[in-house]
Amino acid sequence: MTAAATASASTEGTEFQDLYDMLVGWSEGYLGKALAIAAFLTGAIVGFAKSTAMPALVGVVFAVVFSIGPGIIAGMMTAVI
Repeated sequence: MTAAATASASTEGTEFQDLYDMLVGWSEGYLGKALAIAAFLTGAIVGFAKSTAMPALVGVVFAVVFSIGPGIIAGMMTAVI
């Protein structure tokens, strides 16, 4: 017979806290803003060159994901069920 081991997830793992803080700082700081602007401008330029709106819309979607994505992910990870 086998016994099932319980799985537990907690907030212990402090060795990854510095990495998490660094990545959140990058994504919510100037690096994240620069990536969002670059995605929007790249989409706009490609859309203008191809005379279609689809690349510009993809650029807008990436810009939105870069700007609000980290907050959504952090909210999902800290949500209490």
